[in-house]
Amino acid sequence: MVFSLFAHNRQREVQSFVLNLINNRCPNLHVGGEELRIESRVNLTVVVLVVPIRDGRPRVDECLVTVSKEFSNTGVSLVLGEPRPLDEVVLGFQRRNSTTFIRAKARHLSPMGAGFFQLGLRLLEVLPADEYPELQELADRF
Repeated sequence: MVFSLFAHNRQREVQSFVLNLINNRCPNLHVGGEELRIESRVNLTVVVLVVPIRDGRPRVDECLVTVSKEFSNTGVSLVLGEPRPLDEVVLGFQRRNSTTFIRAKARHLSPMGAGFFQLGLRLLEVLPADEYPELQELADRF
């Protein structure tokens, strides 16, 4: 993965994507709550394609599909059925007739009970699908 000098713009692109996703899926959203956090969280369950990154490239052969638990403007938490050593991943979110891919970095893996785990990820950048043809092929099957 190549990092750009324009990382701030990429973060805005990620935040714009998350805000758009939440606004379109939670029309009666009430942001707030009793929990004190720097960033608010929104409970939102959507299907997410998870592609591990190894040696700087997405490993399509190791992909899995899961669901989200909640979103913030810079992150997402996923529900996993087993603890997986995922440090850096590409997340695929299907919207309308396309899939948006976002590179993310693991922040924590916490047990939820009953064998489930919550993987907290920081969303880093939206990836142009045309630069990763293996992701586009995967998206066509997603």
